[in-house]
Amino acid sequence: MSTTQIESNVKLELPAFANEPLFAGCDDPQVRKAFPHAIAQVRWQLGRDYPLYINGRDVVTDEVIDSINPADPDEVIGRICQAGTEEVEHALTAAHNAFQTWRDTSPAERAEYLVKAARIARERIYEYSAWQVLEEGKQWAQAYNDLAEGIDFLEYYAREMLRLGQTRDMGSYAGQINQYFYQAKGVAAVIAPWNFPFAIACGMCSAAIVTGNCVVFKPSNRSPVVGHHLVELFRRVGLPDGVFNYTPGRGSVMGDYLVDSPKVGIIAFTGSMEVGLRIIERAGKTPDNQLSVKKIICEMGGKNAIILDDDIDMDRAVTAVLYSAFGYQGQKCSACSRLIVHDAIYDAFVPKLIEAARKLKIGPAEEPDNYMGAVIDRSAQQKILEYVELAGKEGNILYSSEVPDKSFYVPMTIAEGITPDNRLAQEEVFGPVLAVMRARDFDEALDWANSTRFALTGGVFSRNREHLDKARRQFRVGNLYFNRSCVGAMVQIQPFGGFKMSGVGTKAGGPDYLLHFMDPRALTEQP
Repeated sequence: MSTTQIESNVKLELPAFANEPLFAGCDDPQVRKAFPHAIAQVRWQLGRDYPLYINGRDVVTDEVIDSINPADPDEVIGRICQAGTEEVEHALTAAHNAFQTWRDTSPAERAEYLVKAARIARERIYEYSAWQVLEEGKQWAQAYNDLAEGIDFLEYYAREMLRLGQTRDMGSYAGQINQYFYQAKGVAAVIAPWNFPFAIACGMCSAAIVTGNCVVFKPSNRSPVVGHHLVELFRRVGLPDGVFNYTPGRGSVMGDYLVDSPKVGIIAFTGSMEVGLRIIERAGKTPDNQLSVKKIICEMGGKNAIILDDDIDMDRAVTAVLYSAFGYQGQKCSACSRLIVHDAIYDAFVPKLIEAARKLKIGPAEEPDNYMGAVIDRSAQQKILEYVELAGKEGNILYSSEVPDKSFYVPMTIAEGITPDNRLAQEEVFGPVLAVMRARDFDEALDWANSTRFALTGGVFSRNREHLDKARRQFRVGNLYFNRSCVGAMVQIQPFGGFKMSGVGTKAGGPDYLLHFMDPRALTEQP
């Protein structure tokens, strides 16, 4: 068995990285028993108060918000204290002070904290998944796989730090000794999204921590209870005070303050293009009391396309398109929102897609037979419904599903007659609205696929090797998938992230990711 090892005051030997097994399926007997039990156990804990966590201590504030179940707004998941600028400043100071020691802690010791946290998350995977079902409206599989990905980040980044934490001998010149090594940047502000509330938050926070930085973590106010699970994990493994600080709060109150702070050396953000560009712009301003240029690690949105060539397995493509477009209500930056179909198969394929969509059930995510649930909140519902209305104006709606009356449901919507000039082909919807586009040939399909400001994910279904090779060269997205769905990247084997207006080219879960959190240094010694 291959191992990774580093020489330090702590020795850590780990087996080669292997991805956490994904969801076994709703028909699996263990799953059928474990998930309902976990949901019932979680319901006993609903409505608790959640304080901030700063410098190893719980901090209670006067302002509190309710986190609710998207499928049942009357069900309060938890009451979350809100940080203001005063609390954020305390967290930044705590992180800055802890950094003076944490940065010199050996890479192996830092990695060991992550491995221990992964072990605890693995033990509690059904419980933590159940919280996502209720707080975010995630289906069983979506919630479970989010936890599995978070565990993968912990395990993979631990191993990556063992690799990168070793001083490299760069060779000698004129008798000189030359070495290359990395150091942490400082305080990391981690601003996380709600749609992958454990995985993405855990990935950004663990990357910062294992590289020797200290974290001030702002979860989304749409997923603050799941965000608090990181407090539970890092507290239980004994992470030193100040290394990880949990400060949920309103972006309008604390967002700019956190981004602007001269104490912050790194900003790790995942979210919308609009917010990401605002962060990049503000972080570029450098006051006199700021010691370093802020590093921005930024993943933004997508307007992702799947191309269907003239020779495909139609049944396989139908399943993949539906999952890519409507899995977790289309609330993924990687979701397929444009389906570009070759003219030769359009009339045969599209009716099969509509027929399959009509069979999908819509209702509360905790019921495993429901394919699609409620969207995250009322504001998202209203915005998506505006795009449904736009779909009827710019094109022809082929299917718009019925939805339950209560809560934040929107119809599964499929519209045809969309061209690259339409808003529906250019703007990120972040909901279950699929624009179907009819291309005259494969070259036009590629041109249309590349016609947006985004470059996150994409897919091609084809049996034509020349066309697949052309797509590999010309379909310019961060993650390109052939003959499968365009969602569901796996840590290490499918590093995730895009470019253009989808981000700054970072690849979470890949061999370059930790480098964004460190400064390289070179040492030359003349004996």
